[in-house]
Amino acid sequence: MLIWVYLLAGQEISFDDLCVEEKKRFQRAVASGELSKMIKPWELWWSKLSARKIRLSKEGTQLVQPLAEEELEDDVENHDSSKIPLGPETPLPPVSRLSSKEPSPILAVHLVDILYSYCFTLRLYNGDWRSDALGSVLVVFSVSSVLGQDGQPETVPEAVSHCLQQICSSAFRHMGGFQFGFGVIDDVISLLELGSSALICALCDMHRLVQEAGKVAKSEKPRNSRRDEIRSTIRHAPRKIYFIMCWVHEQPQEAWASLAAIVRTEKASVVESQSRGKAQKLNNKAETKGKCLIEEIQ
Repeated sequence: MLIWVYLLAGQEISFDDLCVEEKKRFQRAVASGELSKMIKPWELWWSKLSARKIRLSKEGTQLVQPLAEEELEDDVENHDSSKIPLGPETPLPPVSRLSSKEPSPILAVHLVDILYSYCFTLRLYNGDWRSDALGSVLVVFSVSSVLGQDGQPETVPEAVSHCLQQICSSAFRHMGGFQFGFGVIDDVISLLELGSSALICALCDMHRLVQEAGKVAKSEKPRNSRRDEIRSTIRHAPRKIYFIMCWVHEQPQEAWASLAAIVRTEKASVVESQSRGKAQKLNNKAETKGKCLIEEIQ
């Protein structure tokens, strides 16, 4: 089939370029999992050994750091998307210069919301958001209430609950549903445990994603509603991300261990809630079986 020739050659091809028969075969291949064999699994950059050694300057900018020989070989073998995102190119200003108001105490909650949407999107796109910056940012805005809906979650349970609800919606449940979304909580915990430097690199990567999507939206012909949707939502997102990035830079390292512990507690609470729900269903079934549905009339 012609589509396989294009894919194996590394050429880009749109679904609309296929004939009717090729579209049917492609959909069957997706459903059977045949295409997944052609995709190299992405290594989460925050799970790499080198992620523990991320160092930024006092101003928050990226430092040039020599890689060990084994790390250098690892980077050469892996796709670019597995590399740790670069930090800011210019010094991060103090938050007081960005706003005359005191930073909100719920910024930590907003950080959890943003990190969740970032990790989920990278997993969904196998680490390569650049392959479809516009599609990636739409996923970000769909999952994050802070960036996509101008939401103001006030607690970690509220932020996590919203994200999980979006993952279980009709838009994403075919991607793995609750179990997939539940696993992303571990990604958030891992990033928090890595500390300020890794968090800034993640937020910087998210900032680049949103900016790139904005450029694509402006240049794309109005073939569908995606461009208008991005334009209306994207206006304030880069500033929000940048503000939180600067706020993260000012926080003490011990703050992230505490926040990671709160997220971990929330994850345990979700597990317990799920277990209670399953137990209740089993009890209901048992009670139904034990009930006498038809009684003999004396």
